[in-house]
Amino acid sequence: MQTIYDWVTVAIFAGLIVIFLQRSVGDGEPQDSILSYLPPSIGCAVSNYFGNEGLENDNVAYLVLGALGIVAVLVYTFYVIKPFQGQGKS
Repeated sequence: MQTIYDWVTVAIFAGLIVIFLQRSVGDGEPQDSILSYLPPSIGCAVSNYFGNEGLENDNVAYLVLGALGIVAVLVYTFYVIKPFQGQGKS
């Protein structure tokens, strides 16, 4: 783990894992399918690849693709997986 893209994408992926595990052991039926976690996981891998390639080859287009991919993963996670849903309930 040498680049900012490595750190950011691994942190997002770790967050996805925590959300999935927390929801899978919770009371009641699971809120979402494991398949809903596939797009952001693949998005993290692809964004990391583009970001690292852009840094290695000084290619601004790849850097932008990597950054846009990370933003897309965060937007998807916020609107589809809804990580803050249920906070504040007792």
